[in-house]
Amino acid sequence: MRQRVLDAARELACDSGWDRVSLSAVAEAAEVSRPSVYKEFGNRAGLGRALVVRETREFLESVARTLYPGLPDTGASLKAAVHFALTEAHRNPLIRAVVLASRQGSDSLLPYLTARADPVFDTAQSLLRAWLAERFPEQDGELLDMAADVTVRMTISHLLLPGADAHSTADRLSRSVLKMLQ
Repeated sequence: MRQRVLDAARELACDSGWDRVSLSAVAEAAEVSRPSVYKEFGNRAGLGRALVVRETREFLESVARTLYPGLPDTGASLKAAVHFALTEAHRNPLIRAVVLASRQGSDSLLPYLTARADPVFDTAQSLLRAWLAERFPEQDGELLDMAADVTVRMTISHLLLPGADAHSTADRLSRSVLKMLQ
């Protein structure tokens, strides 16, 4: 039931924007009772958080497949992962809906990418931090934390406010992080 509800919430959010998603509509689309949705998620915010957590997990599993085993060259591997994150986020209907809604003045799911970003940011930073530790075993942990932090923050920033094209952004970001670590 949980997966059906999350699938329905995702589809409705992609079609109409999260602001127009009601628990009643989600329950109807998932063919479950509204009280069941409340029981499972608590409220609309709980459903939104669960949706973001699931989407983040799936998204970062794809990013991890880009990093591991990755290209032998650390810079090329990091660049490929950042490029993948930027381009896949653009292709992902839910992420695209959140970003487009924020540009139009609606930010009901945007805080999960920015102010309450722990499901996204913490998970992404942990993934990247572990990968960097494998690639730079001699580096100080604090520097690895900083490199992972900068990479994730800048990638999310470019998702929300794109600068150059994804290829150029990935190249600049990966080169900057490598300079920090070398």
